[in-house]
Amino acid sequence: MLQALRIPDFRLLWGGSLISSFGTWLLVLAIPAHILMVTGSLRDTGLTFAAEYLPPLMLGPVAGVFADRWDRRRLMITTNCFCAGAVAAMLLGTSPGRYWVLYVALVAENSGAVLYAPAVLARTPAIVGTGPLLSSANALNSVSSGVVRLIGGPLGGVLLTIYGIRWLICADALSYLVSAAAMFLTSRTHSQRPCHNATIGALAHDLIQGTRVLRAEPFARALLPVTAIFQAANASLGAVLIPFGVQRLGGSEHTGLLLSCLGAGFLIGGAVIRQLLRRCQPGHLLAATLTATAAAYYLLFTSSSLATALPAVAAVGMTGSMSLVIPRTVMQRVIPDVALGRVSAAFLTCEAAATLTGAAAAPFLAQAAHLAAVATAASLLTLTAAALAYLTVPAMPAEEARAGAEKVRRRLPRPARASTPRRSSRNRTATP
Repeated sequence: MLQALRIPDFRLLWGGSLISSFGTWLLVLAIPAHILMVTGSLRDTGLTFAAEYLPPLMLGPVAGVFADRWDRRRLMITTNCFCAGAVAAMLLGTSPGRYWVLYVALVAENSGAVLYAPAVLARTPAIVGTGPLLSSANALNSVSSGVVRLIGGPLGGVLLTIYGIRWLICADALSYLVSAAAMFLTSRTHSQRPCHNATIGALAHDLIQGTRVLRAEPFARALLPVTAIFQAANASLGAVLIPFGVQRLGGSEHTGLLLSCLGAGFLIGGAVIRQLLRRCQPGHLLAATLTATAAAYYLLFTSSSLATALPAVAAVGMTGSMSLVIPRTVMQRVIPDVALGRVSAAFLTCEAAATLTGAAAAPFLAQAAHLAAVATAASLLTLTAAALAYLTVPAMPAEEARAGAEKVRRRLPRPARASTPRRSSRNRTATP
């Protein structure tokens, strides 16, 4: 899993993204908690979550167009600096009567993050190649993302009570600047050139062409609904995990053990998935990991003691993280570089919508029925995704995947800019 870190540019890309992500997650719980403390309003607190989810839904597809039209290195530097400025503006919204500034700044920060995400996904295979190192890079990204999510939010809540919201805002702004510096230190790429023809017509044309690539690629058509269904199921159980730990397992201390085992599962899954991707067909492997995840979901949320809950949540972390890495790796291998940003953005937008739907529906279902009902529904959804993966994801020999990418590249009309040369053979190999 750590082999991709041998490549200097990937170390900078991964390290910068990790630092900015950690800074962001320090505020994920801290901002809503601060709003609740100072206003006492659940409505005002809920608006912070709307400010976080709206930009991915509204700007997702357009973000992919920019990631394919512009130099991705410059785009990542610019968006990090923009996010740093947006977060710094939150300092103006901590005074009474100015809390609206926090909402505006949150929308701006998340808009920058939406533009950043497809650029990172599209640049990763250009740095590490499309061979085994790509599996290593995605596994490492999955593990670090899971760990940051588990640690960053709770730590932000603790630091909020100790140091206050202003210190956390400054820490998040600094993390974006560090990330921008890391991106600046990566090598310049000549595979893309800045494109200044950003009229509405040109953007719409590129968006349509990206949609055609997605529809023409059988892997994309198969993996998009599978990913959306799984993300909805996963988000629904994530929304009730903390209440489950507190109510069923006996308090916050046992809930902390659950989160620790979930993180351990992420680490194990990241270490295993690279080898499995080399030996198994992606459709069959994804079906197997989703089936195991469904079983682990049900076992976890029907547990009444730590003896059964801890192994179950570790299994959720392991197989669930593998189920996230497989589609991403496949898409980065089969989609041509010229359209990878748009296709990645389509997946990210779909995932955001599914996550929002699952996270919003789960608490209502749990209150109307029971946690076991949520677990059963999520398990059935995940089994549905497993069946779709098994039935619809085609076989992918390595040589055919490369040939398919070249075939789609030949069909894709060139954007209204200088022609994009192919990635060099050095970047397509498996060795750093």
